[in-house]
Amino acid sequence: MNVICLGLSHLTASVELREKFAVADADLALAASRLGAMDGISESVVISTCNRVELYAASDDAALGFESLHRFLGEQAQAHHYDPQIFYQYDSPHSIRHLFRVVSGLDSMVLGETEILGQVKKAYSTAFGIGATARHLNKLYQRAFNVAKEVRTNTGVARGSVSVGSVAADLAEKIFGRLDACKIMILGAGETGELTAKALLSRGAKSILVANRTHERALELASKMGGDAIPFGEWERPLAEVDIIIGSTAAPLPVLTREKLRPVMQQRLDRPLFVIDLAVPRDAEPAVNDLEGVYLYDIDSLRAITEQSMDSRRKELAACEQMIERHVREFSEWLAADTARPGALPDTRRQFEVPQP
Repeated sequence: MNVICLGLSHLTASVELREKFAVADADLALAASRLGAMDGISESVVISTCNRVELYAASDDAALGFESLHRFLGEQAQAHHYDPQIFYQYDSPHSIRHLFRVVSGLDSMVLGETEILGQVKKAYSTAFGIGATARHLNKLYQRAFNVAKEVRTNTGVARGSVSVGSVAADLAEKIFGRLDACKIMILGAGETGELTAKALLSRGAKSILVANRTHERALELASKMGGDAIPFGEWERPLAEVDIIIGSTAAPLPVLTREKLRPVMQQRLDRPLFVIDLAVPRDAEPAVNDLEGVYLYDIDSLRAITEQSMDSRRKELAACEQMIERHVREFSEWLAADTARPGALPDTRRQFEVPQP
């Protein structure tokens, strides 16, 4: 049995490219089930975040498995040009090592960040919930989560770690100076948007509006943060009063366009508008940055800022890598022994329920 991985990340592809292959949270179960039904794939997990899209599979035939992974992403890209060369692909033990580094925050845009662990747990839980994983990926992901805990407990790689939210808050302070008079709007009440809003509120911002397609979720988040929920279809109405917009929807096309923002900026005189686009696919079209007074930062734009506080965490990398190598070796030995055990079946495919799109 082999564990194979095919993917692209902020290290290998721009946000313009990553968004073409992104899978919405609501579609993760369907994606995992589709992938698990393809030739050469016994078990499957699909991970899709703002910084990466990765497919993991257990396979008895790595060549056939990789062929299916590429076919899946080719279908995901739909009308977009598909070039297999833009993806990295790993088989065991490199795939195992890669997953352990990802969940430990060593492959993240912000070294040591912890948000990725929750995102991977969610992706795995979704796949597990529909039966897309079995013996091998279940054991792999449980080991991965243990690795992440050990790395964070026994090294300083996450100590003082900045998140995307704190980076965005730093930028807001540079643009506005003090944030105590700033009004924030969150489009899309996902975890990333919530964390970013919390970072801004901790720096003094006092007013927050939340718009989400599921209004109950908007009400829940607004209540938690002492703000107000507005119907998603009415988010443009209070836009003239907003200073900071956080885009974190799962919309397939840009929500914030030049056409929508131009009349708003004409009403604001010399008052800037800070757009933090954390969505993939992006919520703001790049052209809005050409408007006078608009400061647009997408997920890739935040990368350079994170470099300023990395030195102390980089010193912890050697210890992290040593821990990970030990776990890679132990899991690889288990995988080889399990594959060779008497009575081992060549295919551990599970029968799972295919969720409706």
